[in-house]
Amino acid sequence: MTPSTTASTKYDCLIVGAGVTGLALLYTLARFTDLKRIGLLEKCDGVAQVNSHAHHNSQTLHCGDIETNYSLEKARAVRRMAAMVVNYAGALPARERDRILFAMPKMVLGVGPEECALIRRRYDAFKDLYPRMQLLDRRAIADLEPNVALIDGTWRREEIVATGTPDDVSAVDFAALAESFSHACVRLDRSTDKQVTQLFSTTVGRIQRDGPDYVLETNRGLLQARSVAVCAGGHSLMMAQALGLGLDCACLPMAGSFYFAPEALNGKVYTIQNPRLPFAAVHGDHDIKARGKTRFGPTTLLRPLLEPHNRETAREFFQVLRSDQRVVGTLRDLLRVADMRQQLLRHLLSEVPGLSRRLYMREIRKIVPSLTAADISYAEGFGGIRPLLIDRASGELRLGEAKLTNADGIIFNLAPSPGGTSCLGNAETDMRTLARHLGAHIDEPAFTRDLLVGSQAADADGRLLAQAV
Repeated sequence: MTPSTTASTKYDCLIVGAGVTGLALLYTLARFTDLKRIGLLEKCDGVAQVNSHAHHNSQTLHCGDIETNYSLEKARAVRRMAAMVVNYAGALPARERDRILFAMPKMVLGVGPEECALIRRRYDAFKDLYPRMQLLDRRAIADLEPNVALIDGTWRREEIVATGTPDDVSAVDFAALAESFSHACVRLDRSTDKQVTQLFSTTVGRIQRDGPDYVLETNRGLLQARSVAVCAGGHSLMMAQALGLGLDCACLPMAGSFYFAPEALNGKVYTIQNPRLPFAAVHGDHDIKARGKTRFGPTTLLRPLLEPHNRETAREFFQVLRSDQRVVGTLRDLLRVADMRQQLLRHLLSEVPGLSRRLYMREIRKIVPSLTAADISYAEGFGGIRPLLIDRASGELRLGEAKLTNADGIIFNLAPSPGGTSCLGNAETDMRTLARHLGAHIDEPAFTRDLLVGSQAADADGRLLAQAV
């Protein structure tokens, strides 16, 4: 093909998607490399309108200390990525920083002898990696979260133990973080010799090769770039497959819904992950946007959408599902696992009006035993969708981060893990990959100083935010 592009529409790199992942990459390329022409394309009219929106995720800064499905190796990697977020935001002016980072208690709770034994074993294995993490007996739990340990002033009957910290940076408004990256890129565009362009209300159709470059068909016309990074959730797989990548994958979007209760928790209380289930266990969160409420969830439900609450993406769901005998066989095998079948059925019924609150109460009362069905309500408009990948050859689910590349200047980010926490860690990986491909230079001292060492900015109580993780 011979696209009718001009020099003004050719970029060193174009990024598709203005969630926190795409904007973190835009920021790292603009701030730490010598690339001169970088652009971002977003179909919505603003940043962070889909999964990065505070209503569509758990708002958790995942550090690996309360996520029981993480190995020690995974926890170490996640801790580093979480620290990058805190180091970046900790250097911002207090007013901006405090819109992004939120300090509150956090813990992972064990209920009953078996879970309590697991918590104690995990504490022994992880305590050196997390020096501030404490083993909490029921009195220490009650000090932090009285509604977890007590019912009307009396100790709950079950044995409980937890690990956690009383005052970590535990929550992040990932939309505010994305906005901060966006504003930083505007300043770089205005104050340096770099062109850092952000185009909103810009839809991307096909991506095609044009010699060594790539051409993107958009509603603004053709745009050309030496490299491309697509950070568009489930849509990333659809675009990759149109280019011939990821044809061995199918996408299985799992939706998570939430419930609200009156303010019952001071921070975040996670429960132990079932190792046989590839989905998040229920947790309770002091919601940073819905003031005076505690959010419980998520439920887990297969929903034929690529974006939360956007029915227009149903058609695209069937494109990336690419259902055949192998995909159907994978779903059948998943449903043969009793735990999986029971959870999906319970969560399916929890979406039925009149049944929802009662069916989900057992999981919620594991965290706050005094709550009743009358205390909770369905969180309308809250919840997100996470694309899980099915390996069509092996018939297995691919858990964790999913990334596709042709090793020749194009990257598709499908499901960064763990979500927004990994935005700067994922951006570092992609920045290095793209810099090698483009022959770009990375300012390593600045990258280390800004993101790996951090500003050591103190909060109102004098604690060092950069030490929070």
